[in-house]
Amino acid sequence: MGHLSTHVLDTMHGTPASGMQGALQRLGLDEAGRETVETVRTFRLNADGRPDGGPLLDAAAMAVGRWRLCFEVAHYFRARGVALPDPPFLDTVRLDFGIATAAGHYHVPLLVSPWSYATYRGS
Repeated sequence: MGHLSTHVLDTMHGTPASGMQGALQRLGLDEAGRETVETVRTFRLNADGRPDGGPLLDAAAMAVGRWRLCFEVAHYFRARGVALPDPPFLDTVRLDFGIATAAGHYHVPLLVSPWSYATYRGS
């Protein structure tokens, strides 16, 4: 049974990104071929750097298609007392990815600092 999860680590401080805000969005195309964006869920990361309540998408909600995770990186680091330029180098990190099979397990971690980020399909 498939599901989607995420986990964010603050590489500047060496901790989970507790308190970071994020959103899960479904991407699509309208009849004219323009991109559409539907916000499916918003969340705040817990002390472990994960959204509360389990997976972002459970087996019943999993769907093949294009998806986006958005993470409010600049807001998080400013709240931690990090002095950032205006505008910040990274503000909102948007990770676009595809779900090819609704029965699959998709884990999308984010490793982030005010100056860089990395992601991958985790296990």
